Amino acid sequence: MTPAEGALRVDFVTGAVAHRLRFGGGRGQDLAKAMGLRAGKTPKIVDATAGLGRDSFLLASLGAEVTMIERSDVMHGLLQDGMARARQEGGVFGEILSRMTLLHGDAKVLLPDLDAEAILIDPMHPPRKNSALVKRELRQVREIVGTDEDCEALMQVALRHARQRVVLKWPAKAAPMPGIKPCSHQILGKSTRYDVFMCSIGCEGPAV
Repeated sequence: MTPAEGALRVDFVTGAVAHRLRFGGGRGQDLAKAMGLRAGKTPKIVDATAGLGRDSFLLASLGAEVTMIERSDVMHGLLQDGMARARQEGGVFGEILSRMTLLHGDAKVLLPDLDAEAILIDPMHPPRKNSALVKRELRQVREIVGTDEDCEALMQVALRHARQRVVLKWPAKAAPMPGIKPCSHQILGKSTRYDVFMCSIGCEGPAV
């Protein structure tokens, strides 16, 4: 049975994800650079806010072992379905999926027990004033997961437990997340920036 037209679906095999896999630019992409993927360096990554799993899939396609955490029952189910279909596809998709692990739960609870060298946090932001500018898919995700009002608390947990770095995926023109220490550096894109916090275990510091 085909999914209802317009229904939200996690798809790693076709569409934008497959195009990014073929033509995205490898480790030269902003996300890969932010997460510390470079020649001879492939950190173990935890994606603490998995969502549609696209960033995790990209990082796994570049050789990283990625643990995804999703607390929404509905989104977790969509991810399970998308991962199962990608595994059935086999080939390069099966190889990539072998490096992806999905956990169901609250990242604030799970992170302390995971051996994460690098942690990615991509909070769901409140809707922009002009909601017409927001893609339908993003609106659908927001309807499922809401907005991550506890993202500051999640950042604090991540900063305490990452062994190398925490990366906050954030709107390019947004002010820094309140209550968090200044980042080490930023990687800027057209609509998105990556605030990178370099650290060793226990890197949380006082907010400035």
